[in-house]
Amino acid sequence: MRSTLHIFIKIIGIICLMASLPLQAAVKELDHIVALVNDDIIARSELNSQTREMLAQLAQKRANLPPIRILQQQVLERMITKRLQLQTAQRLGLSVNDATLTKAITNIAETNQISLLQLRETLEADGISFPLFREQLRDDILINRLKQKEVINRIVITEQDVVTFLAREMGTSRQRSAVHLLHILIATPEGASPQDVQAAKQQAQSVYDQLQQGADFSDLALRLSDGRQALDGGDLGWIEISRIPSLFTSVIDEMEPDSISEPIRNASGFHIVKLSEVKGGNKLIINQTHARHILVNTNEIVSDSEAQQRLETLRERIIDGDSFESLARSHSDDKASAIKGGDLGWTSPGDLVDQFEEQMDALDINQISEPFQTQFGWHIVQPLERRQHDNTEEALKNRARQEIQKQKSEEAIALWLRRLRDEAYVEVLLEELDTP
Repeated sequence: MRSTLHIFIKIIGIICLMASLPLQAAVKELDHIVALVNDDIIARSELNSQTREMLAQLAQKRANLPPIRILQQQVLERMITKRLQLQTAQRLGLSVNDATLTKAITNIAETNQISLLQLRETLEADGISFPLFREQLRDDILINRLKQKEVINRIVITEQDVVTFLAREMGTSRQRSAVHLLHILIATPEGASPQDVQAAKQQAQSVYDQLQQGADFSDLALRLSDGRQALDGGDLGWIEISRIPSLFTSVIDEMEPDSISEPIRNASGFHIVKLSEVKGGNKLIINQTHARHILVNTNEIVSDSEAQQRLETLRERIIDGDSFESLARSHSDDKASAIKGGDLGWTSPGDLVDQFEEQMDALDINQISEPFQTQFGWHIVQPLERRQHDNTEEALKNRARQEIQKQKSEEAIALWLRRLRDEAYVEVLLEELDTP
């Protein structure tokens, strides 16, 4: 890999000579390389630009700044991680086309309720080049696709995972709906020696002791944390109880707001967590409807008008005394409910398509709707019962897999990034500082 760099330097020198430029100018430019990342480089100008952006963000937050060298090291590490991911995406043939990028930018503008022109003007007023913003967004989308392909899609969730998740939710933290956490990580390298572990443990204990003596958590996180949110003062933001990393769950259960945990060890190193704020949990009471329906699909043989006419005839027969259940079994194209006499069971808001719910909710109990159309075909529906239901437990079950997926994804991505870093050739050449 170093020989590759030497060849690269020679090529640059040749190009400069051919262009009648002094070779010294090329060497000076090459002296501004601050990191080698496989066959790629990070220039000091890039690092300075990113550092200036970070300084501006920290100034907006009125955060106490760490020493400039530590800040640059943290920014550089973030740049190296991003560069490794982009290299991996390129190697796998992943890309983001202009149409996808334009759609993403349009969504950003719409979310902020401004036009594309206003978005561009706002960015440029903040000193952000719009073309550079586009390419940074392209990189972000590409990295998200890479993570999806290489990590998230490979995650397996077992039934035991769901059982364990729900059992954990029955703990004391379930009385809280969300917590605001701050985090400091004193990392240990992969395959750390006992000496490495002991050194990290001692540093973590020193940090904890400083916090107990009144040191500001965010300041220490900025200066000392190896966590991904170090530049944000270790602020993890508000996290729903179901998304708290399993490593922290039992500890947080016993903590009160403004309290700080003792160092917690796992494979990544030693973690210190501050419980900043909590939100209390509330019961989720929803309106449920027990209904039944008959569906007639349309196709090349059955037109919309014919489907509508069939249902009008069936509706009249039911009003005249025929059994809804029997007619549903013999005429409904929704085979799953037809065998149950058209019974849909208890449904919650969002379980059914909007058009269906609107028709169903507008009816009195036992009233039969006129035929109406949805994306699935033509229906008649009859609500049988309504109730208010405590959906807290069901909501937890319905969200369990989704939340487990998020939790496992975060842990898997952290390990994947660490492996990506360990397997790459990375050399940091940041020796002397320029003012960013």
